[in-house]
Amino acid sequence: MSVLQDNWQHDYIHTNGVKLHYVTQGEGPLMLMLHGFPEFWYSWRYQIPEFAPYFQVVAVDLRGYNHSDKPKEKSAYVIDELIKDVEGIIKGLGYENCILVGHDWGGAIAWNFAHTHPEMVEKLIVLNIPHPAKFRQGLNTLRQLLRSWYIFFFQLPFLPELYIKAADYKMIEKVFKGMAIDKTAFTPEDISIFKQAAAQPGALTAMVNYYRNIFNTKSSNHNWQKLDIPTLMIWGENDIALGKELTYGTQSYVNEIQIQYIPNCSHWVQQEKPDFVNQYIREFLELPAKNMEI
Repeated sequence: MSVLQDNWQHDYIHTNGVKLHYVTQGEGPLMLMLHGFPEFWYSWRYQIPEFAPYFQVVAVDLRGYNHSDKPKEKSAYVIDELIKDVEGIIKGLGYENCILVGHDWGGAIAWNFAHTHPEMVEKLIVLNIPHPAKFRQGLNTLRQLLRSWYIFFFQLPFLPELYIKAADYKMIEKVFKGMAIDKTAFTPEDISIFKQAAAQPGALTAMVNYYRNIFNTKSSNHNWQKLDIPTLMIWGENDIALGKELTYGTQSYVNEIQIQYIPNCSHWVQQEKPDFVNQYIREFLELPAKNMEI
């Protein structure tokens, strides 16, 4: 049975020179969800209805993804531009701040946005993405360098796009079902939907361009002053790309942080273990609890 709901509204917002697509449900304070690579808003399909009774939940297609605009210039995907997109979404929807939720690349944007616009983040929730300073420290270790081989591969021209597209986007299936601990977490329909999003004209290069700017030191050079924003980090322990050790010491960058580890779970934590993720978010936001099967 599909989790997609008829009362989810699809809309667009114009901000920072781009048109961004988003899905929304609910009313109230804003909960803004930012997806990772190679995902799009659909990766939040289990969270949108969960929190719509309490918030206006907005799951956006980041620039370059699915139905959002896809600027051709590589420089359009530097972190500063992504931060401006988030600012524009919040203000464009008529809000002054939000509960900001991010996974993978969306989490990296969320971390940076919280540091640059702390007044616009009421609470921060990040899933399987370390603090940017911790990630850069991790790249000084051979273990994390080996885990992050794909980042360096994505610096090449043309080849990453060809690799992702080959054999009917086989890489999309491989990266989701291959990395997942629970192989049933992604149905054939899910994989097809993710492939369709990646196949949108211009999407592949746009998606890879996030990585092609990852070492751009001219963009958002923070001094990483300690965040004074209540923060929840949720971490699937079996993430093969980002080691659990990247979470250690995050307290150095955040005054108030909770870290919840989920065993037997991959990088795709909110899709593979949605009940756990939703429950931890509920507890963090002090919402009414739901029963969770262990």
